[in-house]
Amino acid sequence: MAAPKKCSDELCERATRMTVEARKDPATRTGTVRRIAERFDVHPEALRTWVKRTWTGESLREGATSADVARIAELERG
Repeated sequence: MAAPKKCSDELCERATRMTVEARKDPATRTGTVRRIAERFDVHPEALRTWVKRTWTGESLREGATSADVARIAELERG
């Protein structure tokens, strides 16, 4: 059984969006995840995971996009 979520979807999305935007500016990049995680009262590793998932899903970072992963899984099933 999965652990209950500690934050709402809206809070997670807002924290992720703020982190992605803040990391674009070199002046505020250092410590961004920790600062924003404290502000939203979430664990920094959780926020880091959400940001990584967002970057990959939007092709802002190297790796398979969410659409690619879904397509590969679909092809492997059938």
